[in-house]
Amino acid sequence: MAGLTTHVLDLTHGTPADHVEIDLYTIKGKNKEHIKTDTTNLDGRLDAPLLTELEIQQGEYEIVFHIGSYFKRKGVELEEPNFLQTVPVRFGISEPDSHYHVPLLVSPWGYHVYRGS
Repeated sequence: MAGLTTHVLDLTHGTPADHVEIDLYTIKGKNKEHIKTDTTNLDGRLDAPLLTELEIQQGEYEIVFHIGSYFKRKGVELEEPNFLQTVPVRFGISEPDSHYHVPLLVSPWGYHVYRGS
């Protein structure tokens, strides 16, 4: 099953991160082109892939996770400006016939991202 998926886990609360806005861009040289915006569900996942097997192409992409507003909504008291307002993750897709999963584990002070399965 080819395509691009993601999910967000809240390390501060030990739960999936719900209602996190996510933007997907394609990168072409110095240009960044917006592809879509979506929001995580109660399980910290999207209801549909960011890119389906018909949409995914070889190239460079960026996912921007809007986590500052998520932690504010969860009642985490943070000084303004937040240490992390957004988390941009830039990555390449070399095999568009493969599945790419880009999970984000996040707290207000740090994050971890990797290519999942």
